[in-house]
Amino acid sequence: MKQLESQYKKILSDYMADQTEKNLYIAQNFTRQLIQKNISPEDVVSIHKNAVEKIFPNRMIEEQPAYDFLIEVMVHYGMAHREHQSLLQKQAEYEMEMKIATNIQKTILKTVVPKLSSIDIGMISIPIRKMNGDYVHFLYDREDYLSVAVTDVVGKGVPAALCMSMVKYGLETLEYAYKDPSYVLEVINRVIEKGVDDSMFVSMFYGCLDIQKSIFSFASAGHEPALYYSAKHDTFFPLEAKGLLLGVMPEIKYSYKEISLEENDIIIIMTDGVTEFRSRDELNSREVITSLISENKHLSAQQLCNLLYKQIEKIQDFKLSDDFTVVIIKK
Repeated sequence: MKQLESQYKKILSDYMADQTEKNLYIAQNFTRQLIQKNISPEDVVSIHKNAVEKIFPNRMIEEQPAYDFLIEVMVHYGMAHREHQSLLQKQAEYEMEMKIATNIQKTILKTVVPKLSSIDIGMISIPIRKMNGDYVHFLYDREDYLSVAVTDVVGKGVPAALCMSMVKYGLETLEYAYKDPSYVLEVINRVIEKGVDDSMFVSMFYGCLDIQKSIFSFASAGHEPALYYSAKHDTFFPLEAKGLLLGVMPEIKYSYKEISLEENDIIIIMTDGVTEFRSRDELNSREVITSLISENKHLSAQQLCNLLYKQIEKIQDFKLSDDFTVVIIKK
């Protein structure tokens, strides 16, 4: 510090004598040394004060309190400035992480909706931020079987994207076993339990439609219950299946249920971003959804998905509080 004070005194003394651009330039370059040695703003003021006191000793009697005041101000300024810089760095790191996670989703986790002649399938998945916490994955075998996994990952950034990647590749390894919802959830649960941080939670609704037999089997891991519209009875039924969230415990067993589908029946699979009307607690979200589907059941599956999104977004004053994902299957 004494060496810096000596250098600064010389620079200030030269500047006060000549006050040229050259002297000012030397002073500006000196700040690099201060930064490299991590000298705080209040210490810079103190160095300046000591230099002035040595160069102009008679002036400091009146100016002493002003310098002491400035040092106190700079102490708090320095603390606030360092905190601000730290926050900016963390924000930059977070934005970089989100960019990586978004790129993972766009390239690796892209969802393609199958085109089948006997089944009408629609899907919409809208994130409220850059990174979508919902993930939809389809598996199908020509015109025999159609399986769909709707997943909600409670987490952010790269860890959430990597978790979705684990879900995707776990599902794709089940080439022939994907027709059994219980087995699928048990396998994915073990995969996630081994590779995901305890702070992350993953829910999944998994359903498999035997197209030839018109039987839809389904299981759930702590996910929002799906809805089933029976055209014959003109009634909606919840597709409830109890099961623990994925990744919580390694050896959890999941049960599955079955329903028979008839012509014009509809299955609506969604995440809780569709059913939680946080800005309109007085409304029953499921009644809103069933009314919209019932009144517009003549529309295609994709049209129904788009209509649900627009209407629910409107109900919530265009301020959705969570990622919005709906998959609709019409027979």
